[in-house]
Amino acid sequence: MITEEQSLTLAFLLLFVPLMLFFASRVRSGRQVSLRRIPAFEALPDLMGRAAESGQALHVGLGSGGVGGEDTASTLAGLTVLSYLAEQAAVFDCPPVVTVADMALLPVAQDVLRNGYLRQNRLRGYRPTAVRFLGPSATVYAAGVMDVLAHERIMANAMIGAMGNEYLLIGETGAKHEINQIVGTSNVGILPFVFATADEALIGEEMFAGGAYLSRLPEHIGCLLTQDWMRLLLAGVILVGVVWQTLF
Repeated sequence: MITEEQSLTLAFLLLFVPLMLFFASRVRSGRQVSLRRIPAFEALPDLMGRAAESGQALHVGLGSGGVGGEDTASTLAGLTVLSYLAEQAAVFDCPPVVTVADMALLPVAQDVLRNGYLRQNRLRGYRPTAVRFLGPSATVYAAGVMDVLAHERIMANAMIGAMGNEYLLIGETGAKHEINQIVGTSNVGILPFVFATADEALIGEEMFAGGAYLSRLPEHIGCLLTQDWMRLLLAGVILVGVVWQTLF
């Protein structure tokens, strides 16, 4: 027997999916869509070019999470950003330094980086060793990233993924060495550390919009537009419900 919660979830999906496909088809057909400004996504495209000009590298950290667990969504958001930066790295011939804390994530990140080079027909410049497994725990991963930031020629640090209190060590090291830092996290507990050390921040759901803002993928843009319309719908339903309960 279907419960009330399952019925509401099914109704939500029946509304969400068609709307998403509709908006995605409109974007695919060439319809211009205006997205609100997110400074972090505006800054990311310039990082690889600046790294190439300076002869330094860009560090891309996917956080202390992995795939297959509760941190999967945040990790996938980091992989989306890595996919875009991989294409930029291939164009500028400036391999990034990519770090992970999950052994299962290592081949996934390598494949994302390789596909970025492949899409630009620069596969010869791809290096599997550009992706490094630093350790299976958050503390070990933080220590490894701190070593990379402190002792290698790193121009900028882009951290997008699951992170906890260990970020304070990473962010402080980057700020100490005057490294430009862009950080995306869904962990509200570390936001004070992020604001204190990062130049730009992706907060909460902003980090999941990389495909729409960076790669301009129709499906991602359609998903963002659908979310906005669903929010308006839910707000309207709540308002009608409050008025109904108040009057009747």
